[in-house]
Amino acid sequence: MMRILASRSGSASPIWRELVSTQNLSTNIASAARNLVVSSRFNGGFIDKPHGPTLGGLSICMNSVKHNCRSFTHSRPLRSSEGPGNLSAVSSSSPSTNGFVRWYLEMIDKYPILTKSITAATIYTSADLTSQVITFAASDVSAVSDKLEFDKLRTLRMAGYGLILSGPTLHLWFNFLSKTIPKRDLINTAKKMVLGQTVYGPVITAVFFSVNACMQGESGSEIFARLKRDMVPTFKSGLMFWPLCDFITYRYVPVHLQVIIVVFRF
Repeated sequence: MMRILASRSGSASPIWRELVSTQNLSTNIASAARNLVVSSRFNGGFIDKPHGPTLGGLSICMNSVKHNCRSFTHSRPLRSSEGPGNLSAVSSSSPSTNGFVRWYLEMIDKYPILTKSITAATIYTSADLTSQVITFAASDVSAVSDKLEFDKLRTLRMAGYGLILSGPTLHLWFNFLSKTIPKRDLINTAKKMVLGQTVYGPVITAVFFSVNACMQGESGSEIFARLKRDMVPTFKSGLMFWPLCDFITYRYVPVHLQVIIVVFRF
């Protein structure tokens, strides 16, 4: 059987190495158990009491088992789905879902800015299309016409904002905060929240309004009037929502996933 597996999978494959390690483990355990029996037999071949040769044989057996189990564990590569606390997740989640999540996390690790930018663009696009559907359903236009015509330029503007501005700047901002204020205790989390509400939040909101208005053809005076009209109300309404979300993000979410969480909340 072992020869068949070796010929099919190759002696250097992980499956073959695992089978060989398993066979060596079982062989060594059996040998240790045999040494225990040989060293502990006396009084006509029966074990009389647990001391003397019996304890010596038991010690030999246990040491051999520990050594070979340790060698087997170190030589066997741990699968990504294995480990303490992951058994329930493995049994309850589908392989396709695990594969996608694993692939996405690998992309974040290899290409962090590009992956987060594409993710932001995708979420902004979906959010804008959903907003247009909801607005159409709640408006009087839906009573006159059953056909919804999407504002494609508006959706394209939102996708471009997520791809070019939101994704990259959020990545740089969160990494800057994690290096400048690395701790996650309450005081340092509060510092990050204050910086987010007083520095990044107002700046990126002004950029969003300005770029959106500029792409709609508004002049400089019109953009300034829009900022003067919308900035303060937007900031006040954001105080009802963003501080709590920022606290959860800075306190509990890993840095490499903070951009996705913030964009989803948008």
